[in-house]
Amino acid sequence: MFTGIIEGLGTITRTASSGGGARMQVRADFDLAGTRIGDSIAVNGACLTAVSLDGSAFSVDLSPESIGRTVLGRVRIGERVNLERALRLSDRLDGHLVSGHVDGIGTISERRTDGNAIIVSVTVPAALTRYMIPKGSVAVDGISLTINRVDARSFTVSIIPHTAHLTTIGFKAIGEKVNIETDVIGKYIERFVSRPPDAASASAPSPDGGVDMAFLKKTGFL
Repeated sequence: MFTGIIEGLGTITRTASSGGGARMQVRADFDLAGTRIGDSIAVNGACLTAVSLDGSAFSVDLSPESIGRTVLGRVRIGERVNLERALRLSDRLDGHLVSGHVDGIGTISERRTDGNAIIVSVTVPAALTRYMIPKGSVAVDGISLTINRVDARSFTVSIIPHTAHLTTIGFKAIGEKVNIETDVIGKYIERFVSRPPDAASASAPSPDGGVDMAFLKKTGFL
C-alpha cells in the first residue's frame, strides 16, 4: 500500500525482455537505505517487487499484465519515473490510499498555467471516470492528486509548484501517456452493493435488509 506522496525520481538504466515479461533496472535519486530484496516499490504508480539491489539502483520484474496495463511496457532507457516505497503503519497518510494496481492508461490532453499552478487535463476510458468525483482523489503516475473537474471521458487536476518540481508531472507534455489508479474505496463500494447475494445470505437474509442501493439512498449516501 502507498500514499501517492512521491519520495523522489529515478532513471531507467536498463531493460531486457524475459519470456513474456521484462526486467527493468531503475536508479533512484535518493538513498535506498533500509530497502530489502522483496520490498514493494511503486514505479510511476505501479507496485513492483525489488528483485535485486545495487546501491541506489534496484531491479524489478514486469509481468505481461504489468506490461499490457501500464505505461512501463513502453519506457525507454534514460526516462525519468516517480518512485515511492511502501507505506509503513507508523507513517502519516498525507495523500490517499493507493494500492499500486494500475487501472488503466490516460493521455494528457491539456496543459496550461493558472497563477502559480499548472492545470492538467487527462483523457481516460469512460470505465475509469465512473470512479471519480470532483474533489475526490486519483493517482496519476503514482502521484496523489485532487480532481477539480470530471466528465465522461476526462478529468482535470491542479498541480502546485512543489508537486511540479518533485515529480514527473511537472514536465509531462500533451499527448504523453500516464498510469491511472482510481480511488480503491469507490471500487469496493460498487462491488459490494452491486454483486448478487451469495447462497448463505440469500437463505438467511439480514433482519434489517443489509446494505443495498435503497439503503444508501435512504441514508443520504447517494
